[in-house]
Amino acid sequence: MEAPANWLRVGAPAASARGGVVLLHGRGSSPADLARLAEHLATPGVAFLLPGAPDGSWYPRRFLAPRAENEPHLTAALATVAAAVGELLAAGLPPARIAVAGFSQGACLALAHAYTAARPLAFVAGLSGALPGPLDAPRAPAALPGLPVLLACAEDDAHIPHAHVDRTAEQFTAAGAAVTRLVFPGAHHGLFPEELAWLRPQVARLAG
Repeated sequence: MEAPANWLRVGAPAASARGGVVLLHGRGSSPADLARLAEHLATPGVAFLLPGAPDGSWYPRRFLAPRAENEPHLTAALATVAAAVGELLAAGLPPARIAVAGFSQGACLALAHAYTAARPLAFVAGLSGALPGPLDAPRAPAALPGLPVLLACAEDDAHIPHAHVDRTAEQFTAAGAAVTRLVFPGAHHGLFPEELAWLRPQVARLAG
């Protein structure tokens, strides 16, 4: 899959990087908007790859809708995530030095990719997001022993119901992941300093 022109690459060139992070933007946003997060996390030797969604949206309905209502867009979006990870793999990075993170819609995609990926990752960060689908959506068991997972969201976020984040934490924990669950007061749908504090050492380890 050839990367579209709206993808951004920030930080070290993938060919010479020691680690890589795929960053996924939210609905109505763009790679350029999320590039500010990459700047905050900039680490020598780490490549940041930021794919872009068609028309700024990865899928049309809310993440908690039945999957069929977000198809074929959700499958296409997950294929984009896999292609971004594949680009870093093709540059010579091992899976254990590649991470996936996202905000809002992008967080849902990052979590879905990590949950179903058939390879290890360095970490996954869901910033104001949860696994796509209803609370009772059936999921095949996953095996993610020791995978660092960040699940962070405001307790009254109107876009991401608290119960869905809790359910996602349960599912990743059952898969053996090392889940960090951060709950912030209020309803702010955005990035929090505590998320950056969790991400910085994780990104630094990619370059170690």
